[in-house]
Amino acid sequence: MNFKKLLWVALLGLSIHQNAFAERMLIDKVVATVNDGVVLQSEVDQIIARVKEQAKQQNTELPSDQTLRIQAIDRLVDQTLMLQLAGRMGMEISDAQLDQTLASIAAEQGGTIADLRKTIEAGGENFQEYREQIRKEITIGQVRRVNVDRRVYISPREIGNLQKILAEQTGSAEEFDLGHILVKIPSKATPEEIEDARTRANKVIEFLNEGKEFKRIAIASSSGPKALEGGQLGWMSINEMPSLFAEAVKGKKKDEIIGPVRSGAGFHILKVQDIRGRQVVETTEVRSRHILIKPSIILSEEKAKEMLAGFAKDLRDGKADFAELAKEHSEDPGSALKGGEYDWTDPTTYVPAFRDTLMSLEMNEISEPFRSSFGWHIVQLLGKRVADKTEQAKLNRAHGLLYNRKFKEEAFKWQSEIREQAHIDIFAAE
Repeated sequence: MNFKKLLWVALLGLSIHQNAFAERMLIDKVVATVNDGVVLQSEVDQIIARVKEQAKQQNTELPSDQTLRIQAIDRLVDQTLMLQLAGRMGMEISDAQLDQTLASIAAEQGGTIADLRKTIEAGGENFQEYREQIRKEITIGQVRRVNVDRRVYISPREIGNLQKILAEQTGSAEEFDLGHILVKIPSKATPEEIEDARTRANKVIEFLNEGKEFKRIAIASSSGPKALEGGQLGWMSINEMPSLFAEAVKGKKKDEIIGPVRSGAGFHILKVQDIRGRQVVETTEVRSRHILIKPSIILSEEKAKEMLAGFAKDLRDGKADFAELAKEHSEDPGSALKGGEYDWTDPTTYVPAFRDTLMSLEMNEISEPFRSSFGWHIVQLLGKRVADKTEQAKLNRAHGLLYNRKFKEEAFKWQSEIREQAHIDIFAAE
């Protein structure tokens, strides 16, 4: 082969490589910028594919791809903002914590992480990508909780007033399965923009009254946080809903369409998809003690786990005292000085990993080391009882209902504020 032919072959190879690279770049282009971050077309495509697969399984008709693209980009913009904030806060989810969450997800489906992986891959998804998406969701949840928690204030008077209301209700309080559509109004909207939003909201109600499928209309029209899920808010009692919704659904019947209801965010449309009663059950309480070790730059995840495994062995062999070990080593300030002990507590108030491990133990049994969002633990079950906690339960319920309502309201406001402060550019589809 002469020199000219060699040169021609080399140039041809370079051309093919450049064309392939250009094609990849074209496929995975930037569709939006969020501060110093980007949203890629591949991420949008992934969400749209997932929504289409869910719609296929549920036999739900979807709007156009263009509408799905707008909704997907909107979600990814919010996700990018939350992850950027997590980075500034130094918030990271370790592999061990992620594995604990995946194990819980798998357990809910009656299997192991290996079973979960098979299910994910059988559905055509990449398990590693699924794993990283779960990491993002945990991170976003923690960022939201940390930033919104401090905005929620509940006064003793509010709790007392709600307790009185709850006392007047029957033992089978109603819960509503709600669908939600939000026709958004821009901040500092003009009267014309408000009237335009009202007209669009009325048109949505007209479609729904004509029998159009709620989920499809929500995906196409809603600016609410659950738009891509078809506007499904799930089951809530009157007291768990935002105040605006609670007033709107009182006395309404199944399949009734409500709205448009005006708020600062825009015009809301609700559908009462179903109604059910609430059952009251007795409270199981547990008494336990634990030792918590938090991994750090100095102490690795593996070393923390090994340290606790050593403690557990010594305790089972009678070579150590649980209370003394807890006082010396536990990093839980609320229990360490009390020998790691927790008084009688409803186990549902604990984080899932702690609750599930504790409830799997026999009396006085010491667990193997396990990971929660707080760090590595060993825990011992000291007692279990069924208690009459009616008055405390009423107080806890009132506080919880108020908290859930205010958290939802404040989370929406906070998300809007974060978005307004960000520099966001969304590029039109070519």
